[in-house]
Parts: sequence; C-alpha cells; structure tokens
Amino acid sequence: MGQKVQTETVRLPQGDVIGQRLPEVSRFSSIPYAEPATGALRFAPPVPARWQGTLDATQPMPVCPQLPSRLRGVMGDFVALQSEDCLRLTVWTPAADARKRPVVIWLHGGAWQSGGGAVDWYDGARLAARGDMVVVGVNYRLAALGWLYVPGETANVGLLDEEAAISWVVQHIAHFGGDPEQLTLMGHSAGAFNIAAMLTRKPQFQRAILHSASLGRGFREAAQAKYLSRVFLEAAGARDLSQARILPLETLFAAQQSSAVVQALKEEGANRSLFCPVIDGDIFQAPIEPLMHAASARVDALVGSTRNEMAAFPGMQIDEQSQQLGETIFRAPGRQWARDARASGRQAWNFSFDYAPTSQFGACHCIDLPFVFGNLETFAGAPMLEGMVPEHAVSLVAQIQTAWIEFIHGRSPGWDMSPAVKIFK
Repeated sequence: MGQKVQTETVRLPQGDVIGQRLPEVSRFSSIPYAEPATGALRFAPPVPARWQGTLDATQPMPVCPQLPSRLRGVMGDFVALQSEDCLRLTVWTPAADARKRPVVIWLHGGAWQSGGGAVDWYDGARLAARGDMVVVGVNYRLAALGWLYVPGETANVGLLDEEAAISWVVQHIAHFGGDPEQLTLMGHSAGAFNIAAMLTRKPQFQRAILHSASLGRGFREAAQAKYLSRVFLEAAGARDLSQARILPLETLFAAQQSSAVVQALKEEGANRSLFCPVIDGDIFQAPIEPLMHAASARVDALVGSTRNEMAAFPGMQIDEQSQQLGETIFRAPGRQWARDARASGRQAWNFSFDYAPTSQFGACHCIDLPFVFGNLETFAGAPMLEGMVPEHAVSLVAQIQTAWIEFIHGRSPGWDMSPAVKIFK
C-alpha cells in the first residue's frame, strides 16, 4: 500500500482548497483563477473563476496547449497534461497561517509559445522553504490562444490572464500565509518581457525580477500583427475569430507551422516569435517607447541575463554575431532598464549569469533557471548542463537563492546597485 497523502485545507470565500503537505511546505496545485477559456471564451479576455464547494488541489496543473519548445535540445523537455482549461496557478507555502510572508509570482518563458507555470523545472517548494516565503506559479495562454490579434477584438489576452492571476493572488494569498503588499513578480524571457509591459499599465506588485527579458525585440506593430494573424487564420481555414473558436487544436497547431505562416514571419525580419505582445491601441498604446521608459520607475528591480544568451537557439553558436545579437536583445536593454530605474530614484541591481559547463552552449539562455529554483535533478540530462560539477552547482544555488530571497524580502541582494553588475560563475 502506498503512503497516505498528508493534506492541508485552506478556507476561501468560495470554498475549501485541499492541498498536499510536503516535508517543508504545503502545495496547492491547479487552482483556477479564471474560467476555462473554451468555446465562446477562446481568444476572449479571462473571466474570473466561479467554482464553489471543495477544490481538490493535490493533482498536477495542466499546461496551455502548445507545440514542443524549440529549446528542448538544450534544456531538455517536460511532460505535462495539456488543456485549454489551463488558467490556473499553484501555490507553495511554508504554512497556510497568518504570518504574512513575502510572495513571489513566477511567469515562465517560452517565447509566448510554450512552457508552464508549475512544471517540475519550476517547482517552488525549495525556494519557498529556504526563503520563508510564498511562491506562486502561473499559467497563461500561449501562441494563438493568448496572442492572436484581430482588429475589433481584445488583443494580448495572455497578458490579461497574467493580470487576472495577480489579482487572484492579491485577493486570496493571505489565506495561504502570504502578504499581498509584499509582492514580487519574477519572470524569464517572454515572462520577464510581460512583467515590464505590465508596468506600463496598473501594476499590482512592488518588485520585479527580470531574467533575460527580451526587451530588445520589442512589441509588434498592429498592422504587422494584423497581417500575420490573417495569414494564420487563412492557413487554419477560418474566415474570422468565430470560426477559429470551434477549430480543433490540431488545426491551429498545423496552421502555426504552415509554409505560408513561416514565410510571412520570415519576411517580417524582426527576429520575433509568431505570437507576442501587440501595440493594439487598447492594452498597449503607441508610442510605446516613452511608456516603457516610464515603466522602469514604478518598481524596484533585479535585472539580468546570461553571458551567451543566443547559444541556446537553433542555428546559433558562440561567436561574435550571436554575442552581439544577445547584447542587442537581452543584455544591453536590461542594463538600461536598471539605469533608468536608478535615475528615477528606484533601487535596481544588475546581474550576469556566466556559468558555462559546456563549450558548445556556454552560459546560454535558460541556464540560470535550475539554480534559481534549486531543482537541478529535474534538468538531469539537459545538454546545457553536461559537465556540471555537482559541488560547484550546489554552491551556486546557495549564492543565487540567498540573493533572490533577500531581494524578495525587500532588502539588497548583496552587491552595489546599477551600474554595477554581479557576475555568477
């Protein structure tokens, strides 16, 4: 007989949430923050979840339907149930009590096309226990489901998903031992870009950690987004959004990979993903540059990148061209964000992750994540970590987690503010 699962119950206004008690924390998995984005709600703004009664939060959280990541040859892959009923979050807490611990919300990367908020890579148990804080992993809609642009319809619904999740945390996290007034958002790549973008709106958080934010790629203009979306819908065989709402997911995935769509994206020549944030005139206004500049003044920030960002991407290697591209997309804009924040009176720190176990991938995009979460074993077999020295890796985990925890608790991570850069290697 298997060992009985130890549970813990949190009482919310709408009902009881039953989570699992682990050795050092409790995990409440797959809590819906919005209604399933299916049927008429596909491509629509999120609608707050309306569940009542008792919620079983002991089972794994599904991820948004997606194609395999283009970086799986570098960081490995994950296995998870995919479902359009994915507007959910997972909470890790040392105790569901009245302690009012700092809270960090994690927004995964994946170029707006792939990833998940609570896959094993991003299990928040160790970070929550080590830092005596609450960690929240969030799903948001990906690819066409979250970022298709059709004039007259709400755009950027994936970002609205994230904002809805943050609102849920602000309203409910005190029941899980967290303090909604000590809220840090931490994101990687697309997730970090989204955090920066949210700061042009009405942010509900006080601190931000931006890992490899692709700020140099920028937003897509409405006219170009309209064109790409039209090519995509034609490839899917849909005349409009109402027809696309009833298409099988497989049809949407096939359209995403169609030759017409691939060619249209190639012609754009902007080194962007097929789907990404759009300056639609509603969620994001033009001109966006002054709004993004002003956004850096709204929260204290910890901003950084890896030394060899582009080495993770297909067709790239560590050479002068890829290094310059990484500088343009990730590194220089991150340093500038911190400088702008400091100039406006905010606290801001820069870091660079330079640990390079392999000569092929070096310190590539994503290589910092196993160390931030301390989940090295979940990346077992990841090509980017081949040759890693275990003792050194454990030391690096301790260094990074200590710094990040200090920041999330509202203190200095332990080095001088921008323009100084802390190097982890």
